[in-house]
Amino acid sequence: MKVLKFGGTSVGSPQRMQDVARLITEDGAPKIVVLSAMSGTTNTLVEISDYLYKKNPEGANTIINQLEQKYADHVAKLYSTEEMRQQTMNFLHEEFDYLRSFTKVHFTSFEEKVILAQGEVMSTNMFTNYLKESGINALLVSALDFVRTDKNAEPDMNYIKEKLTKILDENPGYQLYITQGFICRNAYGETDNLLRGGSNYTACLVGAAIQAEEIQIWTDIDGMHNNDPRFVEHTEPVRQLYFEEAAELAYFGAKILHPTCIQPAKFARVPVRLLNTMDPTAPGTIINNEFQRGTIKAVAARDGNICIQINSSRMLLAYGFLRKVFEIFETYKTSIDMVCTSEVGVSVTIDNSSHLSDIVNELKKYGTVSVEEDMCIICVVGDLDSSNVGFEAKASMALKDIPVRMISYGGSSHNISFVVKAEDKKRTLQSLSNTLF
Repeated sequence: MKVLKFGGTSVGSPQRMQDVARLITEDGAPKIVVLSAMSGTTNTLVEISDYLYKKNPEGANTIINQLEQKYADHVAKLYSTEEMRQQTMNFLHEEFDYLRSFTKVHFTSFEEKVILAQGEVMSTNMFTNYLKESGINALLVSALDFVRTDKNAEPDMNYIKEKLTKILDENPGYQLYITQGFICRNAYGETDNLLRGGSNYTACLVGAAIQAEEIQIWTDIDGMHNNDPRFVEHTEPVRQLYFEEAAELAYFGAKILHPTCIQPAKFARVPVRLLNTMDPTAPGTIINNEFQRGTIKAVAARDGNICIQINSSRMLLAYGFLRKVFEIFETYKTSIDMVCTSEVGVSVTIDNSSHLSDIVNELKKYGTVSVEEDMCIICVVGDLDSSNVGFEAKASMALKDIPVRMISYGGSSHNISFVVKAEDKKRTLQSLSNTLF
């Protein structure tokens, strides 16, 4: 069985929902389908929550009413029978009355998570009703019944596998099983969400739990490209990626995936395919455990980085210096992305500036500190093992006319990274593309 995930834009209009329904039913094979909320819905639910945090129920109700009208317009166009329109509207009326009930209670982060879950609840109900109206044997399965996180907010894979397997065993014979992405319960049974990667994460957890034949993530672009098409012309989809390569690209800027969401699929050895709902016949990108030697796959960039350099003569031949430096970042819960060291200094990059001044003040106890903001990390991903001579030199030569602040090589066999000023990002990407591809 395959697991298919469709994002908000794929179910963002009646026509899109109908297109997705045709796509998932054309071969007649049973599938599990994971859906996001309709595009724009989650942002609207966040806005509603913001009004409730500010104790402005009138503002929240205004936004709720606007969202309800949007869904009513959607329903009017989606279904062909008055019976199904009425059935779905009855469900939606209950949903929006439920949202209004939060204007009369003390509002906390717990209530916010419940509100944010309603987008997926509504989209899956509407879509399942459309499938049933079309004569498709479909079952709506609540993600809240089988997706749970543990006390560390990590997915409880044993629980997910046990509960989902039981649900499928107790409900055999359906062509499609529809469920929600993003939402889950936490270790205490409360409504929560998966955060990292949202619905993609759900699809990979489901695929890993049932040992799926394949996990398909359907978006509005043709797979993962070998460079950023917003800055570089004539980019091409990468047809195959090793799991580690895909994670590197996701971490350093490829927006199609979150770096951690494919980990469950990697560990379960289930391939993940990235496909385009606008062009269903395109081959997309397959991510699996097959590593192709001697190839550079892609370039990605991440903005908003800060370089911090600490120079200290006390570092020379001194043990414990790096520990003291890193403990400062740990104290302020600020993760470090890149590290470069020399005999008398260390440079790091971070992408969270919320505690920057405090971190700098602490670092000044150990040396001279300089800070450069508005930096960009450019990463080149592929076979960059030290035994593969020449690729790192080729990548470096592409930047011979561009000022490079930091270079990181050797921390991974799949990545060499460069830090440049944000103003040099475009020509860096273009130069690497011209040289490597």
